[in-house]
Amino acid sequence: GLGNKVSDIEEYAKNGAIIIDVRSTAEFRSGNIAGSKNIPLPGLAEEIAKIKKWDKPVIACCQSGMRSAQATSILNKNGIDCINGGGWSSLQSKLASI
Repeated sequence: GLGNKVSDIEEYAKNGAIIIDVRSTAEFRSGNIAGSKNIPLPGLAEEIAKIKKWDKPVIACCQSGMRSAQATSILNKNGIDCINGGGWSSLQSKLASI
C-alpha cells in the first residue's frame, strides 16, 4: 500500500530532502514551494548525474501528481531515493504542518 503519505514526506523532509518540481518553468514561476528546484520533466533524465551529486533524498512534485509520479519512477530507476509528493500546493501544506 501507499502507507501514510504525510509521515513519508515528514521523514524525507527531516532527512534534508530536496524538492524537485517537475512542472514547466512557466508553471513553476506562477507559484512554487520555497527552496524547491525546478527541473521540468522532459529534461529530468539529463539532470540525473547532477541530482546524484546532491546525495540527498528527493521529493518530486508537479501540478496534480501525474508528472511527479513519472519523475519518481525515473529517479528511482537511476538509484536516487525519491518519493512522489504529488501536487505542489498540497505538498506545501503537508510540509507546513511538519
